[in-house]
Amino acid sequence: MNAADTAWVLVATALVLLMTLPGLALFYGGLVRARNVLSVFMHCFAIAALMSVLWLAIGYSIAFGGEGALWGGLNRAFLSGVTADTLSGALPEIAFFAFQMTFAIITPALIVGAFAERIGFAFVLWFSALWMLLIYAPVAHWIWGGGFMADGGLFGEIGTRDFAGGIVVHETAGLAALVLAIMVGPRRNRTTPPHNPGYVAIGAGLLWVGWFGFNGGSQLAADGGAAMAIAVTHVSAAAASLSWALWERIKFGRASLVGLVTGTIAGLASITPASGFVGPVQALVIGAVAGILCQEAVGLIRNRLRIDDTLDVFAVHGVGGIFGTVMIAVLGKGSLVAQLGALAIVGAFTVVGTWAIARIVGLIAPIRVDAETEVNGLDLSIHGERAYDINS
Repeated sequence: MNAADTAWVLVATALVLLMTLPGLALFYGGLVRARNVLSVFMHCFAIAALMSVLWLAIGYSIAFGGEGALWGGLNRAFLSGVTADTLSGALPEIAFFAFQMTFAIITPALIVGAFAERIGFAFVLWFSALWMLLIYAPVAHWIWGGGFMADGGLFGEIGTRDFAGGIVVHETAGLAALVLAIMVGPRRNRTTPPHNPGYVAIGAGLLWVGWFGFNGGSQLAADGGAAMAIAVTHVSAAAASLSWALWERIKFGRASLVGLVTGTIAGLASITPASGFVGPVQALVIGAVAGILCQEAVGLIRNRLRIDDTLDVFAVHGVGGIFGTVMIAVLGKGSLVAQLGALAIVGAFTVVGTWAIARIVGLIAPIRVDAETEVNGLDLSIHGERAYDINS
């Protein structure tokens, strides 16, 4: 066991959990109407709790329990055979388990932004549970757990490069969000602006800080690689924030706070897969392009395709993660065939699997609340609480 590596991964674990609680909760909560903010908080907290239990039960084992081509098996179900002294490389396996658990939490939590303000709470829990076990965990195994897309697998000696989740986290969550947004249909009122841009900015700031654990922790060592991952993460986020704001200024004559911090998230999502393979100048380019690319994707999905992906999950996370994954090959750090092939396979699997899971869960729990509940707001109607006056 390497004590320094272990200490860093434990810190990174806390940072990644911070991304969901309270980072993502505040970021998403500020973007919705006041009558739905507590429902967003509820979704994020409930998903964090449920995914933690399921990750312990079988999720971790499916992803990292063995070296099968398609899944890891059930040898590590309920952490069977894992003690405080069991090692995974130079780390205690329990530390690796906890770190990866925070990824299994935030990935389905990201999807919340697609159906906010009109989704049934029971559906959220059932769908998130099955999606994490049947989509996220297998994909994590394929790429990170020694599955068929890793080095020496389907794509040859140089397998898929995804340092911290461009495919595993952002493509899967983004495409699932797009599918669900189409299935659930648009909100009855799409024009209401974010009720609290301050929440959005605070949440984005927490996500930015937490992302240092997300990307830097994925090095699984306290070394120069982790330091570089953190540095390029920060540079990309900064560049995307500025390019998003500048592009807004050029197009609309003003730069908004919500736009600026959405650019931050676009830069963070885009650098995630490449953060272990590129340097600061390359990260500057990735971030600068991501700020404009993801903003244009928002306009395409909202205005031209008329898909109500409420909080732009696909346009920011999906497009950003896919872009960063391709840029690994463009910058000569991986195989273009492997990168594009993995994106295509995972994309098709995610779209079909998400649709099937949503259809099945819809037989158990309604996917969408009724009109009266949506108009009155989910906070009071479903959870019996409210943060603000219901008419705000």
